[in-house]
Amino acid sequence: MAKRGAFFGESQERLDYVYAQGRRERVAEIVDLYPERICLENFDAHVDQLQDLEVIFGTWKISQLQKAHLERLPNLKIVFYGAGTVQNFARPMLEHGVRVCSAWKANAVPVAEYTLAQILLANKGFYTNIRDCQTYASRKNSPFKGRGNFGATVALLGAGAIGSLLIDLLKPFHLELVVFDPFLPAERAAEMGVRKVSLEAAFREGDIVSNHLANNEQTRGMLHGDHFSLLQNHATFINTGRGATVVELDLIAELENRPTLTALLDVTMPEPPDEGSPFYSLDNAYLTSHIAGSLNDEVVRMADYMIEEFQRYEACEELHHEVSLDTIDTMA
Repeated sequence: MAKRGAFFGESQERLDYVYAQGRRERVAEIVDLYPERICLENFDAHVDQLQDLEVIFGTWKISQLQKAHLERLPNLKIVFYGAGTVQNFARPMLEHGVRVCSAWKANAVPVAEYTLAQILLANKGFYTNIRDCQTYASRKNSPFKGRGNFGATVALLGAGAIGSLLIDLLKPFHLELVVFDPFLPAERAAEMGVRKVSLEAAFREGDIVSNHLANNEQTRGMLHGDHFSLLQNHATFINTGRGATVVELDLIAELENRPTLTALLDVTMPEPPDEGSPFYSLDNAYLTSHIAGSLNDEVVRMADYMIEEFQRYEACEELHHEVSLDTIDTMA
């Protein structure tokens, strides 16, 4: 007999976006799917029909169920979250004994791919070069060229799902990889072929410094002027992590004082930057609108990860994407 399942979420649009291209239909094939989307507003109206509910599927804007809700779902065993961070909903569930699985590793794939592209371009001097090629005179007068990728040093801040995948993607390019990550054991760093360094050394040594730190109380404001002042001339700072980890006024000051630096910012705090922010006018700051993570055709991969994870759960196999109270404190 199929396990009873339901989609929970505050946004039908988000569910339709992620569980697209036949993924919702696939969920309906593998569970006894409740016909209505459950949200906080209609929870009371449907909860009596959900007493046998065992499985929840969701994605961005999943309903933030609290202890009072969970106590009214006596058979709920597990949540399959077709998105990345679980920080805004998972803790009450885990504390109540409900298991949580997340597609955070699926979401790491496009971020790592995007960052790889930025790193390879930045080491070629692409972002400074295009500034130098906007007029005939500047184009004729020896535009800047980077050092190239062979032997360049790439400093990664964080070696979690994204950082680890990025390390694998960077290996064919003969780069020197250094990593700042207090949670990365030395033995694991050696296995990955990277050198562990301090945060200061990462900024000092990197031709590229790429931020993949988790966004939590310990990392907010962690990257500040003392670090940006260590950047080499013509270094590039990439942020696809979270804007809150950066003291952005310090970054702005360094970019203003040192026009040879480049910042590639896919995330900021706030997002987008406030009207009038210097980020909009600085020639050496490049803003994108949080496009590194899963978008458009990429998002269904997150649904696929959770459908496959459910099949492992149903077969009583080891789960690949489960999170716990011990692990969420170090996750983004």
